[in-house]
Amino acid sequence: MKYLFGLIVLLLVGCGQDQGTGAVEPQYSSTGPVKNQEYVFAIHPLHNPARLFEMYGPLIDYLNQTIPEVRFRLEASRNYEEFEAKLYAGKPDFALPNPYQTLNALRYGYHVIAKMGDDDKFVGVILVRRDSAIRQVSDLKGKKVSYPASTALAATMMPQYFFYTHGLDVGRDIENLYVGSQESSIMNVYLGHVTAGATWLLPWLKFQVEYPDKASELEAKWITEPLINNGVVARNDVPVEIARKVAQSLNSLHTTEEGKAILARIQLSRFELADDQRYKVIEDFLRAFSESVRSLDEPTP
Repeated sequence: MKYLFGLIVLLLVGCGQDQGTGAVEPQYSSTGPVKNQEYVFAIHPLHNPARLFEMYGPLIDYLNQTIPEVRFRLEASRNYEEFEAKLYAGKPDFALPNPYQTLNALRYGYHVIAKMGDDDKFVGVILVRRDSAIRQVSDLKGKKVSYPASTALAATMMPQYFFYTHGLDVGRDIENLYVGSQESSIMNVYLGHVTAGATWLLPWLKFQVEYPDKASELEAKWITEPLINNGVVARNDVPVEIARKVAQSLNSLHTTEEGKAILARIQLSRFELADDQRYKVIEDFLRAFSESVRSLDEPTP
């Protein structure tokens, strides 16, 4: 009899569920934070893992100081593929993806809470050796060009679109090498393994400070037009209160001396509040890119 009652309850519950489209709407958690809960904050591979911890560790320490009721842990990834697999599987609680990854993350259970400022610095940089014979974009025909990863926006897609607008067929005229990191792309140019290499502005500025002798042998031959900078996303089941505190802490970082020092470390003037709508501008670029340069694979979790 007890079994029969349980079966009836299950059937009633099942009948009460929506059997329509099956579409899942974003769910934002309204539950309060659990004390001492740990939240993973994943940063996309702006740098190699060791450098990433060096540069972004103080930022995570700051969040732990300003939001003491929970803990935040920085997580790095070896490459773009590893980071994207985690992000699209919904593993990190918070993440700092590039704009392309930010837009994709909205389909995998995340929403935008903030972004990096300084959109004017979100540009692709195309490097050549100063002793090279490259004078114009057409000189790259038949040559090798390095990039961090196929899904890097500023360091790959924007330079490739630049090549297209300057007369190169990216798929036929040049050999594209995806070498795993910003530093690797720069070093491939320095070592002469490629004729040109693409990165984005901040790693190039950092490289000039840390390796001035090597940087002096390289030249930023071309710089792309800017796009919106990297986003900060929270998973939809993160308590609203915690997501709001993270966004507010980042947004106010530039107002204190400690915060300014942290920002200087990552070569940024400020973070700012943002929402999903801000990243719709990326759709126009991606449409033009996929129609003229190469198709973009659908991200898979």
